Amino acid sequence: MKSQFLLDETITFLNHGSFGACPKPIFEEYQRLQLELETEPVYFIQKKAAGYLKTARERLAKYVGCDSVDLFFTPNPTFAINTIMRSLHLESGDEILSTNHEYGAMDRTWNFYCKKSGAKYIRQNISLPVVSKEQILEEFWSGYTSKTKIVFLNQISSCTALIFPIKEICDKARELGLITIIDGAHVPGQMDLDLTALNPDFYTGTLHKWMLAPKGSSFLYVKKSFQEMLDPLIVGWGYESLSPGESQFLDYQEYQGTRDISAFLCTPKVIDFLEENNWESKTKECRSIVLNNYQRFCDLFNTQPICPITEEFLVQMASIPIKTSKPVELKELLFNTYKIEIPIMPLNGDYFIRYSINAYNSQEDLDILYKALQDIIATTDLLGV
Repeated sequence: MKSQFLLDETITFLNHGSFGACPKPIFEEYQRLQLELETEPVYFIQKKAAGYLKTARERLAKYVGCDSVDLFFTPNPTFAINTIMRSLHLESGDEILSTNHEYGAMDRTWNFYCKKSGAKYIRQNISLPVVSKEQILEEFWSGYTSKTKIVFLNQISSCTALIFPIKEICDKARELGLITIIDGAHVPGQMDLDLTALNPDFYTGTLHKWMLAPKGSSFLYVKKSFQEMLDPLIVGWGYESLSPGESQFLDYQEYQGTRDISAFLCTPKVIDFLEENNWESKTKECRSIVLNNYQRFCDLFNTQPICPITEEFLVQMASIPIKTSKPVELKELLFNTYKIEIPIMPLNGDYFIRYSINAYNSQEDLDILYKALQDIIATTDLLGV
């Protein structure tokens, strides 16, 4: 599959998790749509865009398991979460129960809104190593109080790559009368997603990561009972529309002024590409590589796995704890000297090296990483063992 991607062949690319990578056929569709837009921008935006968006939404909704009128496209999950927060009307003392494994931009967003409202963002400790799903649930819910109003957490942690038991958390939150907001940035294309079965109140995911779409393509799902209360982050022509569409919810959220929606409109091509290339079998191969190498790297660093090495906790990414006081220097050395693109992830005072495996990767890529790390351990003080 490597020849299908635009990635620099001189780089060992082990960081799909950060921003994804777009295959050539999908990128060509992206450029075709941009050219169509520029060929007749007025006709495209005023006559074609709404129909194109509807087709893209319908294909995406079928892929993630929900009604097509219950989601809309956003450029990224940060945009989606900001849209939700604007409408929550939090009060002083209200609590948002989260974990200390969340994406940094999300922590910052919640902190911003909590400073405005007086609410509290609770980063409940989920201790490492994780030994079971039950441990996560017990530790998470120990942060619940009578002031808890919202549950917010990632389904797959960006930093640790751990899968969290979202279904069980959503079920219990519903029993407790809590609003559930799930950051599923890393889920679509990496794990099966059925939003109807999962039943969150809000869910955001990306297409430009594991679904291989062009950059700037994500979505926000909103349960029907919350759609009326959700104000648009950007107020535009869709508000009190002179030409109402199929729902006020979509009118409010989809019309945000002039913008290039080509990345969104690639969704049918994205899903076609995944289906035509039997992506389910490819992800299984990737998961095997991820799991088969995890202990090997832990042994190299003389550290312990942060979870059981099974598909219950890991899919196409894995984070290995490392001992370093110079994470930036380590990342730069790996890229500049060894031509390896891989992140060093900080979390709660600790550091992890996170490798991502997609269909363009092979065992050889991890062997290259392993040899480079052996060399760094032997010749520098950047890694302790």
